[in-house]
Amino acid sequence: MIAIVDYEIGNLAAIANMLKRLGVSCEITADPEKIMRAEKIILPGNGAFDACMQGLRATGLIPLLNERVLSEKTPLLGICVGAQMLGHGSEEGNEVGLGWMDIQVKRFPNLPDLRVPHMGWCHVKKSATHHPVFETLSEDARFYFVHSYYLAPARPEDVLLTATYGIEFAAAVGKNNIVGVQFHPEKSHRFGKQLLAQFAGRPL
Repeated sequence: MIAIVDYEIGNLAAIANMLKRLGVSCEITADPEKIMRAEKIILPGNGAFDACMQGLRATGLIPLLNERVLSEKTPLLGICVGAQMLGHGSEEGNEVGLGWMDIQVKRFPNLPDLRVPHMGWCHVKKSATHHPVFETLSEDARFYFVHSYYLAPARPEDVLLTATYGIEFAAAVGKNNIVGVQFHPEKSHRFGKQLLAQFAGRPL
């Protein structure tokens, strides 16, 4: 079972619906017992960084998530702000992130004709670092983005996918059992379905 962490923020139903269409058992939950038993975990996120971190802390689940992800090496996928929360913090706010990866979150620079937020479809490119979640990703893959802030990993080897919007930025990051994607796979049709299938261990 894949546990989709419910802290009342994020596009939870859309993620669950896509997994169910793949025949993957999943549950939207804040129940510690269910998260403890889950084979994999998805951490969604939407809106402001501080609100997401505050919402997650309010559930009391962070110590359990630390145990499952850092100690037990349970596979975890962070989506959008859920990916940003994997790092130390964001220029958007003052809250401290989970600190699971060496990442800062930065705002897109003020460039001529660059509209922020970045909203819409964007092609991605695989980096030199390979990860099983992206093994079957096709060369023409593109995903749906909605964000004003982007992932800035300190370690180049943690970048799994890049995209370009005014600047080149990390569209996906990963380290061992932890993966984060800045885009929304649940809104990205066949490419998002392909990615979630690979994460779930049900490659298309």
